[in-house]
Amino acid sequence: MNFGSLFSGIRKQAQKSDSPSHWIKCPKCLSLMYYKEVEGNSNVCPKCSHHFRIDAKKRIELLADEGSFVEHDSNLVPIDPLKFVDKKSYKKRIEEGKAKTGGRSSSVVSGSCTIDGSETELVVFDFAFMGGSLGSVEGEKIVRAVNRAIEKRCGVVIVSASGGARMQESTYSLMQMSKTSAALYRLHEQKLPFISVLTDPTMGGVSASFAMLGDIIMAEPGALIGFAGQRVIKQTIGADLPEGFQRAEFLLEHGLIDMVVDRNDMKDSISKFLKLFLQDK
Repeated sequence: MNFGSLFSGIRKQAQKSDSPSHWIKCPKCLSLMYYKEVEGNSNVCPKCSHHFRIDAKKRIELLADEGSFVEHDSNLVPIDPLKFVDKKSYKKRIEEGKAKTGGRSSSVVSGSCTIDGSETELVVFDFAFMGGSLGSVEGEKIVRAVNRAIEKRCGVVIVSASGGARMQESTYSLMQMSKTSAALYRLHEQKLPFISVLTDPTMGGVSASFAMLGDIIMAEPGALIGFAGQRVIKQTIGADLPEGFQRAEFLLEHGLIDMVVDRNDMKDSISKFLKLFLQDK
């Protein structure tokens, strides 16, 4: 009997059926896990609850009722009014962002859906597209989502994951801070809810505008949230920063956000607030 051939066959069969295609190392607890184990837990480490970053598609799947999400304004595309070039041209960076996100031309996906039966306008940032930066297209999508919510008498949920305003659009991107804030004030005047969900990271002009204007502001555990980076702040004030500075738990302790919610509980929490705010609508 050819044992070498036998063991070779067994080994190949085991590799084909049992071996994982790849493993994931948790950056927090350093545990090595099969990727399906993490994916099956909403991309949260089952050992230490570290929340991995996820894309807009996955976020929508976790929040919207199955089959209910209808995307709007996907035809909006950024232009290059300043002909901006740093190490690369703005047009080149847009093309790279599209390649990373399956052809999407914006860092924001917006649409209508239901969340546990509650009609909702859902806006989700994708950090993979130019760091989730806020540009003119992203601002316009947010404003249109708010306008739809006012028309339908429903709530708005924005899930932020952004490095801030998009420098390649200069003042055009900064204007989106006031534009989106003004739209959300109209929503407030209509007594309709805005729930802001802060994920890792939520920084710069996004945190300085609509992300911190929610009727309820919730964040995922460990999310980095702030305006300027820690290194800049440390150099400016000339002092060491406290442990956990700019993390979700630190902001909760100091009253800047309302709650820290595990990703697996996020849909349920949002649903309860929507039903509470809209019970008389």
